[in-house]
Amino acid sequence: QVQLVESGGGLVQAGGSLRLSCAASGRIFSINAMGWYRQAPGKQRELVAGITSGGSTSYADSVKGRFTISRDNTSNTVYLQMSSLKPEDTAVYYCRGLIRALTPQLREYVYWGQGTQVTVSS
Repeated sequence: QVQLVESGGGLVQAGGSLRLSCAASGRIFSINAMGWYRQAPGKQRELVAGITSGGSTSYADSVKGRFTISRDNTSNTVYLQMSSLKPEDTAVYYCRGLIRALTPQLREYVYWGQGTQVTVSS
């Protein structure tokens, strides 16, 4: 009923930039917090950045000053602008949303995107 679809990943040289997008679609009543996570090979999935429905943001220490999360509530899209990329930023990046679906109960669920690969070469 609700889908999150990421785009924008790819291969970039160290020091370069990428912008990830995550569009939510389906039977959506409202979207609360959204965030970006990443998982590198052999490592646990970690929170990169989050943004509340009101626009408050938070970042992992490792990306502060380099990444910027933003959202467009009219299009149900969240973005992650990544600059000064480092090889250690290489991972699959996942979008996560806390979404109230259009169900009779209007319950809130956590939804995940399928992930997009970001590879930073040295």
